[in-house]
Amino acid sequence: MTIQTGDKLPEATFVKVTDNGPEQVNAADYFKGRKVALFSVPGAFTPTCSAKHLPGFVDKAGELKARGVDEIVCTAVNDAFVMGAWAKSANANDSVTMLADGNGAFADAVGLTMDGTAFGMGKRGQRFSMIVNDGVVEQLNVEAPGEFRVSSADHMLEQL
Repeated sequence: MTIQTGDKLPEATFVKVTDNGPEQVNAADYFKGRKVALFSVPGAFTPTCSAKHLPGFVDKAGELKARGVDEIVCTAVNDAFVMGAWAKSANANDSVTMLADGNGAFADAVGLTMDGTAFGMGKRGQRFSMIVNDGVVEQLNVEAPGEFRVSSADHMLEQL
């Protein structure tokens, strides 16, 4: 079942690269008590994700935070090292936190997976964004296959 507006985020564990190596991040603890702009991409370093999706959130980070967002998080079904390298190459480290969903457990738990096997990518997370307030989904924006509109930073700004 796909997560809906008003639902609490499911139990999940992400992995984040830190200066001390990979660190497990419990979703319930991480999202507790704050407003988070969370977006998911099908893959780090992929064309739309690298040219539009991540850069949009990097560019609009100040505006999102000015409208009450405490943190901006990007997730993908990639390992933490790939996510860390992508953040570095996109100059996103100061504005977007990368939380790897390496095994796709979070994408599965929220019911937003896609089959990328035709492109050699296996199971991935769909392109989506959400506003999560104290662990509860306030806004949910799921893209139609092949599109990039409603999960953008600009669209999210309109919702805040």
